[in-house]
Amino acid sequence: MAGSKDRFVTRRKLIVALVIAAVAGAISGAIFAYSPDLPAISTLDDYAPSTITRVFAAGGEEIGQFATERRVVIGYNDIPEVLRQAIISSEDAAFFEHFGLNIRRTAVTFVQNILRQRLRGASTLTQQLARQVSLDGAAPLGTEKAWSRKFNEALITIQIEKRYTKREILTLYCNQMYLGSGAYGVEAASRLYFGKPALELKLEEAALIAGIFQSPGRQSPLLNPDEAKSRRNYVLGEMRDNGYITADEAQTAMASDILLAERTPQRQTVAPYFVEDVRQHLEDAYGADSLYRDGLEVHTTLDARLQEAANAAVARWLRVIDKRQGYRPPAQNVLDNSDTLENYEHPRWRFPFAETDVVPAVVTETDEETIRVRVGRYTSVIARDGFGWTRRTRGDQVASPGDLIEVLISTIDEAAGTLETELEQEPEVEGALLALDNRTGRVLAMVGGYSFERSKFNRAKQARRQLGSLFKGVVFTAAIDQGYTAASIIMDEPVSFDPGPNQPPYEPANYKNEFLGPITLRYALEKSINVPAVQLMNEMGPETVVSYAPRFGFTSELPPFLSVALGSAETTLEEITSAYSVFPNGGVRMSPYEITRISDREGKLLEETRPEAHDAIRADTAYVMLNILRGVVERGTGQSARQLAWPVGGKTGTVDDFTDGWFIGFDPDITVGVWVGFDEKRSLGNSQDGASVALPIWREFMAAYIEDRPAPGGFLPPDNIVFVTVDGATGKVAEPWAANAIQEAFIAGTQPGSRFER
Repeated sequence: MAGSKDRFVTRRKLIVALVIAAVAGAISGAIFAYSPDLPAISTLDDYAPSTITRVFAAGGEEIGQFATERRVVIGYNDIPEVLRQAIISSEDAAFFEHFGLNIRRTAVTFVQNILRQRLRGASTLTQQLARQVSLDGAAPLGTEKAWSRKFNEALITIQIEKRYTKREILTLYCNQMYLGSGAYGVEAASRLYFGKPALELKLEEAALIAGIFQSPGRQSPLLNPDEAKSRRNYVLGEMRDNGYITADEAQTAMASDILLAERTPQRQTVAPYFVEDVRQHLEDAYGADSLYRDGLEVHTTLDARLQEAANAAVARWLRVIDKRQGYRPPAQNVLDNSDTLENYEHPRWRFPFAETDVVPAVVTETDEETIRVRVGRYTSVIARDGFGWTRRTRGDQVASPGDLIEVLISTIDEAAGTLETELEQEPEVEGALLALDNRTGRVLAMVGGYSFERSKFNRAKQARRQLGSLFKGVVFTAAIDQGYTAASIIMDEPVSFDPGPNQPPYEPANYKNEFLGPITLRYALEKSINVPAVQLMNEMGPETVVSYAPRFGFTSELPPFLSVALGSAETTLEEITSAYSVFPNGGVRMSPYEITRISDREGKLLEETRPEAHDAIRADTAYVMLNILRGVVERGTGQSARQLAWPVGGKTGTVDDFTDGWFIGFDPDITVGVWVGFDEKRSLGNSQDGASVALPIWREFMAAYIEDRPAPGGFLPPDNIVFVTVDGATGKVAEPWAANAIQEAFIAGTQPGSRFER
């Protein structure tokens, strides 16, 4: 019996040896015969797979990526030794000994395939690479189980081995292969799964990534953590058996848990509207193929810290403003979808919670006093003070069991598994914020709406809305240019203008229909009084006033109508913010821009943006206007900004029926614009003006901006500015100690008592 078994083994070895010889001979002949017809392996010399286009903030933080294949190409020295050992152990232990094909392994598999009448793999690392790369623009061979494909794969494999070193082949392999969950190459996989470059991988982390190569769809730790751990431990065992690690090291690593990088439900970018605007530029300039495949490096103007502050300010205050509109009952009840209160799971609950997060919660019980909710594994009881804003006194009047609501987390008790929360609701009202650097035009922060996921429409750049009182800044600039001063007197009284044949008279009105008689230009702008603005436009001529609009960067042609003085014209938040930056920047408008430079994957500069200056108005006119706009904050409609204790100026804007609220404000360095309203034109509610809805967002953003920032030097006047103490009510020269005394700025020659005083 033993002799029979020995004869069988000997016979099998003989067959294998004959097959090895035959395979080797066949391969040699095939190489000679078919090599001229194969794709040029030399194209791999310029290996340039599809890579990630990456977008960076001004401080170097990555804020966006675009790719069809999420890949970061790295060199051999950027692949840590432990990862190289793990890959070789799991995929091709004889990698450094064979010439591309493991003949013995191939022969054994060949015989097995013949006997079983099916194709099984015996691929080396180089063979896996050969079937995945594109040569001469041809499609990769793929993994079709056909003899012809396997044959071509073998030929390409041997050519790769003849032309490239083992180090080069391993580097190509590590950059090329798919590793699950959208990651291509080991560097992208390391960043995806562990949040760090490959060079920083620990033993157990390297083994996990190496284990994914076999079956990326099944062994991704994000999709199948148990399968990934089992495969990781297999790799560790192979590394031990191949002498790369000790048995103790293997045992310790096998016992470790898989600790993946923390993932959040938020978008990967802190600035989705900004990044989308960059994406559109890249696609327009370079084409979609280049954008998603060529690995461009895009450096931008964005200040990541300010962007986070902008996000927080807009989101918080839109919720506050929306609550003023009233409570809207929950739109979804999980019981309607055959879920139970105990089994329902919201996708957001898979991710960590933090204080100040607004998260979905399912109502489990209500009574007169409270609303009880579950948020994942946590429970919470919302008391009356947590839903009082709804103007309902009972919890069961607010929600019912099964309702899906939103709550604001104030505290988290991990041990008890409880949260302190308040009732929230997703706002219907929208808003936008844009921050510009006065001296360069760099866009520092951009928020285009409450939620990019809900709406990708960018209200900072795409929405054209009526300006309301913001256009008074243009009207009063024209007046100062025409010889008026901040102390000039204009009548605030009922007026009627004849617009022409068959048209009703134009009769502008003030808020609450109150009229003050003779007032100074300063007072009229500080308090944003309507009739004086129309009076000024009429005196100067509407054509003169609207001719200033292009100087300020308005792209729409404005009609020369008196109603334009009160903001009937439409523009974007970007345009009006850029326009107001003229005042703190000495009359010069800088074109807004977002991209500083773009390079290709080799570091070649493709595009570079330099600041672009436009002389808008005279420096002295700009300073006089700046001085008046500082008064808006000191005494006027923007007084709530005084609490910042910072040198700022600005202007509120409100459109008829309170449909749009604006505030544009500045300090010596930046100008920030805020808009609030609904996408469809409807009222925000009675008295919901720019000071009530837009200014709070601006103020919160500016508070974050000035935090830990040294106070600026202030606004420096041009040499021809003269300061005179005047009475704020009459515009006449006054003693410095007078009750209404104001230190007024005049262009030399226009001050009280001068020859050219108007």
